[in-house]
Amino acid sequence: MKKSIWIAFGYAIAAMACGVFYREFTKFFEFTGTTTLSVTHVHLFMLGAVIFLVVALFNSKLHLEQSKLWKPFLVVYNIGLPFMVATFIAKGIMQVVGYDGGAMMSGIAGAAHVTMAAGVVLFFIMLLKTAAKNKAGSNTAA
Repeated sequence: MKKSIWIAFGYAIAAMACGVFYREFTKFFEFTGTTTLSVTHVHLFMLGAVIFLVVALFNSKLHLEQSKLWKPFLVVYNIGLPFMVATFIAKGIMQVVGYDGGAMMSGIAGAAHVTMAAGVVLFFIMLLKTAAKNKAGSNTAA
């Protein structure tokens, strides 16, 4: 549980840093249009900080860290989210400076989103299996 809270804290710090970067970078270039830099802040807060606080709550009740899917979930999710946000940042910087990344950028972003989706799927499979195991264990004790 403590690990999840520390991960959430790290994502919250990263979210705030991305918010400051977005504001200052666009101000420096006097950019007033839309850019994917604007979504990095929210994605890191919601998919990073908030999700890992929820994971900590589930972990305290269901002991998710005892699941064989716990480490794969942590690895895949914590590769997927920063990878996805890095593509937002790269694309946002290109938008601000007037460069189009084209199909290459779309392909990299797609791979990041697939990795992120795999992490989400691992979490739900782990959650469902652990909940079923805990329910079965509580039924035999009664």
